Amino acid sequence: MDDFVIKEKAVVLYKNEAAIVTGACANGKYPIKFRTQAATATKPAAYGTQNVRIKDFVVLHKGPASSLEAVLDFADKHAFPEKDMYNLDSDHELFSQIKECYELLKSDESTASAPISLDELASLFRGELTPDESWGVFLSLKNTLYFKLSLKDQLDGKIIFAPRPQNEIDELVKKANEKGMEAQIREEFLARLKQNKLLPEDSKFMVDVESLALGTTDKSRTMHDAHIKETPERAHKLLLDTGIWSITRNPFPIRWGLSMKSANEGLASPPEEERLSVDSVAWAIDNEWSNDPDDAVAFDGTYLWVHIADPASTVMPDSSIDKSARARGSTLYIPEGAARMLCEESLEDYALGLTEESKALSFRITLDENCNVSECSVFKTLVHVKRLTYQKADELKDTPELKPLFDIAERNVQRRNRAGAVQIQMPEVHITVDPDTKKVSIVPEVHPKSSEMIREMMLLAGEGAAKFAFKNNIPFPFISQEAPTLPDSIPEGLAGQFRLRRCMHRRSVGVTPGMHCGLGLGMYSQVTSPLRRYSDLIAHEQLRAFLDGRNLIDKDTMLMRISEGDAGSQAAHKAERKTDMHWTLVYLLQNPEWQGEAICVDNGGKMPQFVIPSLGQETYFTPQKEIQLNESVTVKAVNVNIPEQTVDFVPV
Repeated sequence: MDDFVIKEKAVVLYKNEAAIVTGACANGKYPIKFRTQAATATKPAAYGTQNVRIKDFVVLHKGPASSLEAVLDFADKHAFPEKDMYNLDSDHELFSQIKECYELLKSDESTASAPISLDELASLFRGELTPDESWGVFLSLKNTLYFKLSLKDQLDGKIIFAPRPQNEIDELVKKANEKGMEAQIREEFLARLKQNKLLPEDSKFMVDVESLALGTTDKSRTMHDAHIKETPERAHKLLLDTGIWSITRNPFPIRWGLSMKSANEGLASPPEEERLSVDSVAWAIDNEWSNDPDDAVAFDGTYLWVHIADPASTVMPDSSIDKSARARGSTLYIPEGAARMLCEESLEDYALGLTEESKALSFRITLDENCNVSECSVFKTLVHVKRLTYQKADELKDTPELKPLFDIAERNVQRRNRAGAVQIQMPEVHITVDPDTKKVSIVPEVHPKSSEMIREMMLLAGEGAAKFAFKNNIPFPFISQEAPTLPDSIPEGLAGQFRLRRCMHRRSVGVTPGMHCGLGLGMYSQVTSPLRRYSDLIAHEQLRAFLDGRNLIDKDTMLMRISEGDAGSQAAHKAERKTDMHWTLVYLLQNPEWQGEAICVDNGGKMPQFVIPSLGQETYFTPQKEIQLNESVTVKAVNVNIPEQTVDFVPV
């Protein structure tokens, strides 16, 4: 130090705490003593020792101090406490002295006064700075707003304080008061939250709770402060309990990372290019509410034609639209509406039957006498398309135009069954939500004969496309499924359908063709929905590249893109399933008197399992008597829990 040697019992600042030197320097280090634990009602103070370099501490006073205990005792009893820093009206003795000293030293409202050393500053309001008081005086100065410690000079071996300008002090007090007021407001909010008695203005504090409920974060300061477990389900419940959300708020698409809006990048209009003009009229058969038919079928006496919407005419591989569709994987269909994989405003250009002639990618299929696909060709086409609803098509199924299609469909079902196809028909429901009232309706899905016919046409197109791609060595998204392990005996009715479903394996998507045992097809791909499934779109991109003589996507790249698209599609499927359950529970709350039939589909476990056809739900419960397979029980719903997505069904 400047004019003295650091001697034994000098008071020093070590790691922002007081210590005293306990001996002479040895090997460049000084021995010091410091407190490691303050005394409590049950434990005495604890102390430690350490040999430290001079650069690791700052001298507060050259000493000699009476003892470290005396230095600490004065500070514990007399130092101005940090908790009172913003109280400028304190009558604390040292604070009052420091305040008077500041008034003598300050320059003006906005200009800082000259820095001053600890020794000089203490001499102005204490007369002199004694060793035993040095730590307490230092703390008092540090804990007031009137002076701030100059860290730069401290590193030079001096303790230097600079008087703050008055306007800076006023601003610090203002901010502290605002912060204190905010803390008080938050404490009052948390008290209301715990009682589920929020005020309208409290919604601003619940933003982090909403984020957790929506799955966009995994933390919530509000729930943490309120000692509520931080899970999306608990956050959802809290939002319902406090009235921030209504029971109709559906968090699941966002929780699964999905947009509830359709893609926004528009597709260009289909290009003018050479196309084959197909003479036979094709039929686009769909639900009566459909406004974007994407497939049409026809039989011209020789060939089966399956015409598909042609967005790949403008969507190029790895373009921005392709990447967006890949991330989505598929169109999200939920009762609130559809969030489409491709831009909704562009679909009219590609839907079939909305104009006099429709541009399509068409599969011309030759069938043998057993309905096997013996040949498939792919063309870019111009097609005359007429639209029919399923109901109208059923009425016309025996007409010369449609009967051949129904006959082919029936023969194809028989062929697939001979090959081991597994036909499963489980009850399905259609859920709708009124956009204005949020009233939920649930009705059984009806499958007209014509919808089953169209399904067979789509399967034939998928089989034909797979064979075309394999024959021409086109890397392609093939879909396969392992053969199920069927039990020796399968019960009749719904119980049998349920048992068959449990035997099925998951499908597999890859670049190597394989048997799709569930469908009874030796080779299969999906190509009939490029407007709403990414795997279909990339299949079309490959087919068009092949037809145009352009470079194909290689197998490794194809496999990677299939995998990315499938991940998005699975997320959409899970969100759809969770959403359907959400609206089913809302329906049960909106209809507390609901009762329905539950059919026993499995009674071999600890508790019988039931299917409720009118809701499309499966459940377990113990009936009031022994129950047989396919026997029904009338049930009602209790304990509906929307956040946890649970409900109990009990016999009436």
